[in-house]
Amino acid sequence: MPFRVTIDRDGCISCGACWTDCPEFFEENEDDGLSQVVESYRTDESLAVGEAPDDLEDCVTEAAEDCPVDVIDVTPE
Repeated sequence: MPFRVTIDRDGCISCGACWTDCPEFFEENEDDGLSQVVESYRTDESLAVGEAPDDLEDCVTEAAEDCPVDVIDVTPE
C-alpha cells in the first residue's frame, strides 16, 4: 500500500534530517533550501506532496519521526 507524504514547507527549518535519512524521497530545494519531495514521487504538482511506495515506508517514516519540527505527515492511502 503506498503512503501519502506531505511536508509543511512553511514550517521547515532546513535542518536536512529528512533528506539525510531518506534521500531517495526527500531533497533540498536549490532555490529556498527547504525540504521537498523528489520529482519522481511528487503528486498534485506540488513540491510538498508525494506518494511513497511500500519499499520506502521505513525510510520515509524514519525521516518524519526524526524531523525536529514535525512538519512531515505520512498517511497510508
